[in-house]
Amino acid sequence: MILEMKVPSPGESITEVEIATWLVQDGDYVEKDQAIAEVDSDKATLELPAEESGIITLKAEEGDAVAVGAVVCLIDTSAAKPEGDSSAKTETKEEPKVEEKKSEAPKAAPAAEKTYASQTPSPAARKILEEKNIQPSDIVGTGKGGRITKDDAVNAVPSMGTPTGGSRSSERTKLSMLRRKVAERLVAAKNETAMLTTFNEVNMTPINKIRNQYKDEFKAKHNGVGLGYMSFFTKAVTRALQLYPDVNSMMDGDYKVAYDFADISIAVSGPKGLMVPVVRNAELLTFRGIEAEIKRLALRARDGQITVDDMTGGTFTITNGGVFGSMLSTPIINPPQSGILGMHNIIERPIAVDGKVEIHPMMYVALSYDHRIIDGRESVGFLVAVKEALENPMELLMDNNPKKALEL
Repeated sequence: MILEMKVPSPGESITEVEIATWLVQDGDYVEKDQAIAEVDSDKATLELPAEESGIITLKAEEGDAVAVGAVVCLIDTSAAKPEGDSSAKTETKEEPKVEEKKSEAPKAAPAAEKTYASQTPSPAARKILEEKNIQPSDIVGTGKGGRITKDDAVNAVPSMGTPTGGSRSSERTKLSMLRRKVAERLVAAKNETAMLTTFNEVNMTPINKIRNQYKDEFKAKHNGVGLGYMSFFTKAVTRALQLYPDVNSMMDGDYKVAYDFADISIAVSGPKGLMVPVVRNAELLTFRGIEAEIKRLALRARDGQITVDDMTGGTFTITNGGVFGSMLSTPIINPPQSGILGMHNIIERPIAVDGKVEIHPMMYVALSYDHRIIDGRESVGFLVAVKEALENPMELLMDNNPKKALEL
């Protein structure tokens, strides 16, 4: 019996996926539930498991965009499992690849007599060359009479200057569907929102004192979950969102949509690029609950197991460029949200305290917001509220009872 394997729907809004990698080869025997491919959607990279055991026949190539519901492979469920190790078969299949010749740059055609058409681009080629900022005089045309064709323009590479020695090779690879979608959304955020950024700085000494005092006990009590900075920042953000609800709202045409809950998107760098999983109802979670959920989502993102549902929604985003050493940045809004908080690295700097110069661990924080829906008073007030909570966490985040707040 031949089983047609179709692309399952990763989510309601997704109509197309891309075959990122085939994990098996055409003609291999696969077991039921074995991962046979990785598929990229515009939200996540997901594994495609075999629906039954049998011999597989691939019907799509790596890099192909296929519609949800389309057939990507066939499985012959009546085929018997081959005996012994199948490595010999794999080696036999891979052998032709060794014989493949390396792609070489097309050799220049023999010098031909110049005509009126020499180095004259076709209309389509001219448009491409203008977009690449390449002069037609720099291209050798392969068309009739030396005319520059569309293919010549597509394959043309801008000059990188006069070589002076050393390797000057380059590689052209297609962006994954996820990366292309991220790029599209970032450009849309810049072009379609009235984005501004306001800055402040936070003295991290109070938080460091609490962490140093309780982090070992916290980790031992809560099965290895650490007491990091993200729980303090998430609690400070949810408190500030309640004080300034416009920051927790979104534009929907001529309407403003306000939410009475705080779903906090946490930007995580994964092997497939930037992921933004969501901590649901963060305003109801304790320090332990926030740290455990962030750890769970981060591990899923880094292991490639994140799902579309994990990244759907979110009313506000926190991103931490400080883990990479960033001192200051202007984060870009995650549409359709209206605000994003940027954390940065912690550096000991001299500051004035009660008329005296003291050295404290300081962090710059940045709030990028959509000025169409959030006014300056709300944006600045929100960031000041975050700063106040972080500099006085004992009173504003823990109700003067750290052991109870940390569930110790």
